[in-house]
Amino acid sequence: MSDPVIRSRRSEALVSPQWLQEHLADPDLRIIDCSAQLVFQPVGPSKVLSGLPAYLERHIPGARYINMASDLSDPLGPYPFTMPGDAQIEALLGRLGISPAHRIVLYGHGYIGSVTRVWYVLHAAGHRQLALLDGGFERWLEEGRPVQAGHQSFAPEHYTVQRRPEVLSDALAVQAAIGEGVACLVNALSREQHQGTGGTHYGRPGRIPGSVNAPARDMIDPQTRRFLSDEALRAQLAAAGVRPGQPVISYCGGGIAATVTAFVLNLLGHDAWSVYDHSLNEWANRHELPMDRDPAA
Repeated sequence: MSDPVIRSRRSEALVSPQWLQEHLADPDLRIIDCSAQLVFQPVGPSKVLSGLPAYLERHIPGARYINMASDLSDPLGPYPFTMPGDAQIEALLGRLGISPAHRIVLYGHGYIGSVTRVWYVLHAAGHRQLALLDGGFERWLEEGRPVQAGHQSFAPEHYTVQRRPEVLSDALAVQAAIGEGVACLVNALSREQHQGTGGTHYGRPGRIPGSVNAPARDMIDPQTRRFLSDEALRAQLAAAGVRPGQPVISYCGGGIAATVTAFVLNLLGHDAWSVYDHSLNEWANRHELPMDRDPAA
């Protein structure tokens, strides 16, 4: 049986600095700076440093600012970076002058996961027109494109969330994936973390049993900060053991790096994916749930 034919969404999912500059005045365009830096801890959730001070110094003209942690995480959630509720998303986007009809372009400086986490939350909320600036703010600056400084004010809009519940997985769904073997569990952390031999761990080192490893950091060119080609990304996923069209649940430490995997799957035209939102922040601290690590660890 041949693999299903899957169409790439690269032209919809990524925009270039040239395209974005040419469309800055479009009335239906909304740009969001998602910059935030993660400070990894030896054990447990990462600390998040806001990119707001840098945004105030300079940003792409017309851009709003959203912090994945303080703006788009449930403050009452059981774990850090918990998916926010509808009311929180609607209030934030409405205040920033964004409606469901707008085309949103997201960008950031530094860690790509801060951008893809915002992409994931908005995608899960049902937003239809979402893209990332390929190469981020660094590429924008390198090409000498315009910036502005300071706070911006926006006329409010009305936003209504239309959930895509299928892209959000929990521990029960992961347990079912382990037992049934239909969905592929993909760990987006480093190889050392996956093996349980080094790096940050989140309560117990290692991985969810049966999961494969496709590190999120390997999906970006370290020199250009751009996503690798479709061919290279497909090859990485295939080498990890992900079959075309196979259901995938991606996870990491706290549901951030896993959204890089989710974005790549979506970019490649792969629809049957979801993110384990609490990831190892939950799994590694529930001792009734199994963990694997390499014997030499």
